[in-house]
Amino acid sequence: MSDPVDTPRRASGRRTLVLLALVCAAPIIASYVAYYWLRPAAHVNYGELEARPAPEIAGVGDDGAPWRLSSLRGRWILLIPGDIACAAPCERALYATRQARTIQNREQERVVRVLLRPIGAAPLDATRLAPHPGLLSVRADPAQWVMLPESGDAGSIYLIDPLWYLVLRYPADPDIKRMAEDLERLLRASRIG
Repeated sequence: MSDPVDTPRRASGRRTLVLLALVCAAPIIASYVAYYWLRPAAHVNYGELEARPAPEIAGVGDDGAPWRLSSLRGRWILLIPGDIACAAPCERALYATRQARTIQNREQERVVRVLLRPIGAAPLDATRLAPHPGLLSVRADPAQWVMLPESGDAGSIYLIDPLWYLVLRYPADPDIKRMAEDLERLLRASRIG
């Protein structure tokens, strides 16, 4: 027969055992909930990941000198394919890249901006280039651009890394702050370029 004093002790012991099991299982349950229901977006970068070798593009600078994209190998390149007149989407892309590069402060010298326009385009005049110090304006045959994803989309922005890979593609009118954060993260993680 059971002792009446023994029953409350058993109940207390069971409660203690269940409470101890719950305390031990809580971190596992919390991690499961956090991983499957509370996890952030699957990617942290704003730009669309490309991860393919960068194309070789040869053309002429606005100064008339021959130019090759590969001459910038070893640097981070923000490549902006534009149209003949460098219309509104092109202007927005130029502004966005200038701002994203400027936000990098002392690291901005590691980044080169290149405006790529069709071979028949006239060189940009000094008044249009004045707000964009350090911008390389180049004219090349658009047939060389076919290696660029969405190459028909004037105003898209491409980021090429120092190891010569096309890393990210941004829309024609990007969120400057998020683009700058991508660039900052990459520059901080990489000591090359």
